[in-house]
Amino acid sequence: MKQQIIDEIKAHDTIIIHRHVRPDPDAYGSQCGLAEIIKETYPEKMVYRVGKAEESLNFLSRLDEIPDSSYEGALVIVCDTANAERICDERYKLASKLIKIDHHPNDDKYGDLVWVDTDASSTSEMIYELYLAGEHQGYRMTKESARLIFAGIVGDTGRFLFKSTNTKTFQYAGELLSYGFSMPDLYDQLYKMKLHVAKMSGYVLENFTLHEEGVASMRITKEVLQRYNALPSEASQLVGMLGNLEGIKAWVFFIEESDQIRVRLRSKGPIVNEVAKRYNGGGHPLASGASIYEWDEAEHVLSDLIETCRAQLQGE
Repeated sequence: MKQQIIDEIKAHDTIIIHRHVRPDPDAYGSQCGLAEIIKETYPEKMVYRVGKAEESLNFLSRLDEIPDSSYEGALVIVCDTANAERICDERYKLASKLIKIDHHPNDDKYGDLVWVDTDASSTSEMIYELYLAGEHQGYRMTKESARLIFAGIVGDTGRFLFKSTNTKTFQYAGELLSYGFSMPDLYDQLYKMKLHVAKMSGYVLENFTLHEEGVASMRITKEVLQRYNALPSEASQLVGMLGNLEGIKAWVFFIEESDQIRVRLRSKGPIVNEVAKRYNGGGHPLASGASIYEWDEAEHVLSDLIETCRAQLQGE
C-alpha cells in the first residue's frame, strides 16, 4: 500500500492534504509533515494543506487557502481521519483521487486507496514509515518535516506514556531528532498552558464526580467556560488530568459548545470506543470522542461507560 501511495503522489501534479476537524498535534503533524516531504522531494509539484486553522497549533504550521479550481485533477490525501464526515473542508470530494492514511479503526472505508494501521502510535508515525519506504526512491526529509512528524507522535502518545508507544516509536523518534530541531522548544509550545486554563484545571479537580466501577465524569457547561473566559478547545486540554488519579479506570468529559456537547472518553483499560460509536462518535479503544445534543443524554453515556467497566471486571 505504501508503494501505491508513493506511485500516486508521483503521478499527480497537485496534491492537497486534509485532516480532521478540531485538529490535534497528530492531525497537524501528519498533514503538514507529509506536505513538507512531498514539497522537498518534488519542488515542481503544487502541494497544499487545507482546513480550518486551530490557533493553538499555528506554531506548528500555517495552512493554505486555495480556490475550488485547485482540485481539478488533484490527488487528495486525508490524514488521521477515521470517518468521512469528520474531514475538514468538504472540497475533498472534488478531487480526481482520494487516499486515506489513518491509525484509527477502519469503520468508514472511504477513499480509492486506504492505508490504515491500528498498531501505529499515530498517523504521524505512519507518515515517517511512508518516507522510509520512499527514501530509496528519492524522498527527502527536512528539519521542518521531522519536527512536525515528531510533534504528531509526541501528541498522540502522550509524551510516550500511552500504551500505543512501543520500541519502534522510540526508534523513529530518535531518528527524527537527528535532524536537529529543538525538542525543548517544541515541548514548550506543545504543553504551555494559559493562566485561565490552569485556573480551570483547579475547578476540574474540585468538581469532577467519581462513580461506581472506577468511572469519573466532568461537566463543563457554557457558564463554566464563561467564568474562566475559556474556549471549548481549551477545556479539552484538561481531559487527561483525571487519568493521573488513583482508582479511576475510565472517565468522560462533557464540554458544552454552541451547537452540541462534546463527549471525551478516556480509559486505562476498558474499551470505550464502542460507547462512543453509540453517540455519533468513535476513535481509539482507550481514547474516543462523540457528540450529544441534550444534557439528558449525558446520563446515558455515563451509564454505558459504567456498564462497560462493570462488564470488564466481571470478565477478569
